[in-house]
Amino acid sequence: MNISVVIPLLNEQDSLNELHDWIAKVMQSNQFSYEIIFIDDGSTDASWNVITSLSSKNPNVKGIRFLKNFGKSQALHAGFEKALGDVVITMDADLQDNPDEIPELYNMIVTNGFDLVSGWKKKRYDSVISKNLPSKLFNWAARKTSGVKLHDFNCGLKAYKLELVKNIDVNGEMHRYIPVLAKNAGFVKITEKIVQHQARKYGVTKFGMNRFVHGFLDLITIWFLSSFGKRPMHLFGALGFIMFAIGFGFALYLGIDKLFLNPTGRLITERPQFYISLSTMIIGTQFFVAGFLGEIILRTKEDKKRYAIKEKLNLE
Repeated sequence: MNISVVIPLLNEQDSLNELHDWIAKVMQSNQFSYEIIFIDDGSTDASWNVITSLSSKNPNVKGIRFLKNFGKSQALHAGFEKALGDVVITMDADLQDNPDEIPELYNMIVTNGFDLVSGWKKKRYDSVISKNLPSKLFNWAARKTSGVKLHDFNCGLKAYKLELVKNIDVNGEMHRYIPVLAKNAGFVKITEKIVQHQARKYGVTKFGMNRFVHGFLDLITIWFLSSFGKRPMHLFGALGFIMFAIGFGFALYLGIDKLFLNPTGRLITERPQFYISLSTMIIGTQFFVAGFLGEIILRTKEDKKRYAIKEKLNLE
């Protein structure tokens, strides 16, 4: 199979027939073997009925239905597990992504050898205040933090090698950072393509301003995992050393001042520097302990993996 088109959706009954016909037309005109996988993420409208109807008419249409809304990441993960095509295309179900982009995305993966091609909606038809400006800020922060030079991390239109989607775990709300997950998994041939963005034709957007708050929190998480996931002591040890050094410095100053400079002055416990010293040394010690625990947990997991590999080799 050439292409798997994975489409997560929530309450998009009005656009599904038109989207299906458009994709099928593109596939047939380019003689691609294909499948379309719709993932109904807990829709409360007639979306699943439309998917069932499309599947009965077109054997290339498959559907996955969630009993409740789990989120776009979980929907994509389910679609990736079922995908069989050499190239996996993801797109949104709201007709804002253009299926006519699929052939070129496919060729960039197959002919040019890229692992991932991300769409870049350079010209957008969204609200400037609620989407465009926050999106630009979010993408700038993602570029600086991750080192992946993409202009539009959140574009739903992307193309992947099948091997890539089978080797990454998309959970939480990490769908925004699939290129970063791919890079961390060793797939470094990542590029982008300017794609056409279309105004929403039916319904309303399912994402509010809170997605940017969640997005930045997820960005911090993925930055930490990619930078210190394999060496937590490097972060917590450095923070612990800094905090402990500050506390020890204050304690040393108080001791010298009380013993030699001003022995008849206030008690050490009556001075604010004492509590700063005490607090920072305790916090520094806690950072060290967190780093040690992280290293122990990491080593334990790695040992289990090594034992599992040895056992597998012995069995073979």
